[in-house]
Amino acid sequence: MIRSDNHVHTCFSTDSSTPVEDMLARAKSLGLTSICFTDHIDYGFPVEKYGMDFLFPVDQYLNILKECAAKNPGFDIRIGVELGLKKDILPLAVSLAKEYSFDFIIGSTHLVDNIDPYYSEYWEGHGESKGIRHYYEATYDNIRQGFDFDIYGHIDYVIRYCPAVKAAESKSEIIEPHYRTMLKENREILDEILLALIESGKGIEVNTGGLKYMLGHPNPHEDILSRYRTLGGELLSVGSDAHETKHLAWQFAGIPKLLQKCGFTHYTEFHKRKPVQIPLA
Repeated sequence: MIRSDNHVHTCFSTDSSTPVEDMLARAKSLGLTSICFTDHIDYGFPVEKYGMDFLFPVDQYLNILKECAAKNPGFDIRIGVELGLKKDILPLAVSLAKEYSFDFIIGSTHLVDNIDPYYSEYWEGHGESKGIRHYYEATYDNIRQGFDFDIYGHIDYVIRYCPAVKAAESKSEIIEPHYRTMLKENREILDEILLALIESGKGIEVNTGGLKYMLGHPNPHEDILSRYRTLGGELLSVGSDAHETKHLAWQFAGIPKLLQKCGFTHYTEFHKRKPVQIPLA
C-alpha cells in the first residue's frame, strides 16, 4: 500500500479551490501517513491569452503549510512545488529553488511555444503526430536547460489532451491501440528524455491522474515506466495530481503491483530535496 501522495494541489493553485485543511482531512481518512503539497508556479504563463497566471505568494504558502504541520504532529506534511518549465523562465526558476527550502520540486512541461496542449489551438497548429513530437522535443530541451528540480512530472501529459483521446472521452472509450502507436512513434525522443534525466540524477513520476482521462493508464504509460527502469532509472515518485479531495490518492491500490511489473522494488519520497526509497512490498 502506498500511503504517501506526492503530487497534490490546493487553492494556492490557480486551477484549484480546495482548502489545504480539506486535503489533509481527506488524506487522513484514506489512511495516508504522508502528503506533499505541490502547488503550481508557472512563470511567464500567458495571462493575456488564458486569463490566469499560475502564481501564488510563496511566503504565505510556506507559513500556512508549516502551521498545518505543527497542528498535525505524527502526520508527515511536506512542502513542494510544481514548476512549469520553459526556457525563457530559467533565471526565475533557479532563483526560486535557491531562495526557498522546499522538500520537493516537480518540473513539468505545461506550455510549448506558450500554448498549453490542453487547448485546441495547440493541435490546430501542429496536428496530432507533430504536436506530440513537438511536446517531447520541448521537454527534452527543458531538461537540458539546467533547471533545478527533482522529478519530471507526467511526461506524457500531452497524450491526455490530444484529439484522439478527447474524441474517445466523448464516447467513453479507451484508445489502447492508438496510445501504443503514439508511444512507438516517439520511442527515440522518449529514450533521449529518460537518459537525460538519469544522467542528471533526476527522476520521473507515476501520475495516477492519467487514469481519470480515459487513458486506462497512469501518466506516463507503463511502457515508459518499464523503459525508464531498463535504462537504469530508479527515482520514481507517486502522485495523484489531485485538485479536488475526491481525487487524492486516486487508484493508488493498484500502483504497487503495476510498478513491480515494470521492474521497480521501491518508490521515492523527497524530504528536504533528498530522495528516500520506500519499499513497494
